[in-house]
Amino acid sequence: MAAHRKSAHRKPKQRPFTGPAARTAATLALAGAATATSATGAGAAPAEPAPTAAQVRAKVDRLYHDAEVATEKYNGAKEKEAAATKAVDALADEAARRTDRLNTARHTLGSMATAQYRTGTLDPALQLALSSDPDSYLERAAHLDRAGDRQASLLSNIRRQLSGIARVKARADQETEALAARRAELDKHRTAIRTKLADARTLLATLTAAERAAYERAADAVHGGSPATSADGSTDRTARPDRAVTGAHADRSAPRASVAAPNSRAARAVSFAHGAIGKPYVWGATGPNAFDCSGLTQAAWKAAGVSLPRTTYTQINAGQRVSRSELAPGDLVFFYSGISHVGLYIGGGQMIHAPRPGAPVRIAPIDQMPFAGATRVA
Repeated sequence: MAAHRKSAHRKPKQRPFTGPAARTAATLALAGAATATSATGAGAAPAEPAPTAAQVRAKVDRLYHDAEVATEKYNGAKEKEAAATKAVDALADEAARRTDRLNTARHTLGSMATAQYRTGTLDPALQLALSSDPDSYLERAAHLDRAGDRQASLLSNIRRQLSGIARVKARADQETEALAARRAELDKHRTAIRTKLADARTLLATLTAAERAAYERAADAVHGGSPATSADGSTDRTARPDRAVTGAHADRSAPRASVAAPNSRAARAVSFAHGAIGKPYVWGATGPNAFDCSGLTQAAWKAAGVSLPRTTYTQINAGQRVSRSELAPGDLVFFYSGISHVGLYIGGGQMIHAPRPGAPVRIAPIDQMPFAGATRVA
């Protein structure tokens, strides 16, 4: 009996799970492991699929457009920076001239003071009493009075000059601060342009050799059969293809529009633009060997004796607005809602423009881009 009670208090021996119980335990263990793995990798986003060739082209198109917008902002900032530099230089010249005049006045005053010190400062009544020749003394005294008046006038003039120099220096300090701001703005836009163009090249490099070759063939067909020169002077193979341009070529043998220009100045502007066909696009360039879009139109009209402002968004206000149906050769045609691109209309629905890096100056239809307006310069 005692032995029986002792055995009844023994701890039962653990047995491994078998059958359905084992399967249930395994399922729970796997679920726990999956949960742990999920918790460990929480927040890790799945890898994005590589963009397709069409997506790459679309992104490159956008980057080139954004680079052109930044280019026009750069052109505007450069124009303001040049004006601020001119103002600072002019104020520096003015301050130097005023300082020279001040130094001359000070020298004259110093000479007068030295002469007075050497002659002494006796009371005029005593000098008259002691003089052996009163008439001669009175004549000298009148001269001294006049000299005193000149001295007082000179002192007043020096005070005015000092005040004027202080004002000029204050204006120069303000213009110098403005110049620093303009240069910072210029650097910002320059960096934006270079970054966007570098991003475009990087994106194009993700295409396969076959896709890239097809892309380049399309670009070469549109741009005249040869790659253009990039902004740094190297051969740029990253040009994006445009929609086909019927009858338009990127060389100087391109057919000229048969529509006559309305006046001799417009004719000269159109002639200049024809002479620029085939020259490379370089952002910020105004010729004679390279152009950006507004640099080309500015140079064309400069050749005709007309001064245009530098940027697209100022050129559109440089003349009389005309509708698309009223266009004549020599008119400026603008594109995109932000007025970020401009070309020179040559008639027949065609323009000459500087498209973008990698694409030289060429003839293209004006319906190639979203039309934003037109201006008749003269």
